[in-house]
Formats: sequence, C-alpha cells, structure tokens
Amino acid sequence: MARAVTTPPGPPGTVEVVDDVAAAFADTVVRAFAARPGPRFSLVLSGGPTARRCYERLADAAAGTVDWGLVDVLMGDERCVAPDDPDANQRLVREALLERVGPVTFLPMSCDAGPEAYQDVLSAFPALDLVHLGMGPDGHTASLFPGSPVLETPPGTLVVRSVDPNDANPHARMSLTYEAIGRARLVVFTVSGESKRRAFEAVCAGDDLPAARVRAGAVRWLVDVEAAGVAPSPAG
Repeated sequence: MARAVTTPPGPPGTVEVVDDVAAAFADTVVRAFAARPGPRFSLVLSGGPTARRCYERLADAAAGTVDWGLVDVLMGDERCVAPDDPDANQRLVREALLERVGPVTFLPMSCDAGPEAYQDVLSAFPALDLVHLGMGPDGHTASLFPGSPVLETPPGTLVVRSVDPNDANPHARMSLTYEAIGRARLVVFTVSGESKRRAFEAVCAGDDLPAARVRAGAVRWLVDVEAAGVAPSPAG
C-alpha cells in the first residue's frame, strides 16, 4: 500500500509513503529494468541498513525478471576502508545482492585509485538508468554532508573526496557529485525509520539540506510511516 503525499515546497520529485520501503524499491528497479531504453541497465547503489534490506529484497524480487548479465552496478559513494571492511559499501552490495544473483558487471569505488579513476569509469555512462540514494538523520545523501565544501563543485566534476565537517559520520569518503547524480534517468530515495523523520520534515519544508538539492530526470521518494509521520492510505 502506498500514499502519494504532496508536501509543498517539498523535495524535488514525487513522495510515496509505503508500508515496505524495501519491497517498493525492488519493484521500482524491476520496472525500470523492463523499461530501460538501451540494451544494458546501469544501477548505482549505496550503503546503510536500509540499503541492505532493499538489496536483499531486490535479489528475491528480480529472480526471473532481471537479466543480471545486462546490468552494470556502480557505487554512489564509498568509505575509505578496505573492500572487505564491515563498513565498506561495496561489501554490503556484494553480500546483499551480487553474491545472490550471479554474474554482474560490478564497478566499485576505490579511494586508493582516487576520484579521477572513478570519473573515468563514469565517462562510459553519459546517462545512468537508476541511482539509489538514502538520507541520513542530518539530511546528507551519498557522502554529501551539510556544510561540506564539495556541495559546490566546478562543472564537469563527477566524483569527489569527502569528509563530514560536522564529525557525525566516520571515515573519509568518495562520492558522486550532484552533477553525476543528475545524469540519472531516475533517482530513488529510500527513507526509513523514526530517526529520519526530522530530516524528512525539513526537506519537505524546503530547508537547504544536501538531499534536497538532488535533481535528475525523475526523483522518487519511498518513505515509510515512521519517517514520514503519515500512514499509507488503505488498499482500494
């Protein structure tokens, strides 16, 4: 069940309050794959507990409907830790999705290689089919944090190094910029839990948080009851 919510000035795009964020995300990816304009499908993924649930559900929901051999999986951001570190986003993606669906072209970020190397990777993708983003309690998305100088980058900058200037999020990072995210045909935010409610309310009120700055071909927010403070409408 889902309820479309109008919250002017609100975040860019559409907002849906859903019972099950992971299920709604999986359905969105399956539908986007089926409607892809080209032979392949570029899917940009993220990290965090909500993302893990989303990818586990996607692995199940996509069985028989997504040809993973046609999918290019990229990362929207990464912590500067070893690839097998528990905090590594790429480890989460491997465990929750890739190891469960078979061969996939995976293009992880490497802080050792640096932003320039991943910018070269992105050069092969003038458009991105779907970018998955979350939002932190502070309103950050990807690794674009409130007050960070990398919220403003020169034109043509697609990948940056990033740290949280407020010290609320550990580890140095790499992240796609707004310009890179803006290449997406569809951006899907998944927002779950009471801890995100204040940030979501602030975004809906038009506050200038990093997540509120995202623009793309289309932006869809999938928000659960706890984060939205609004119940889905009854079925039918």
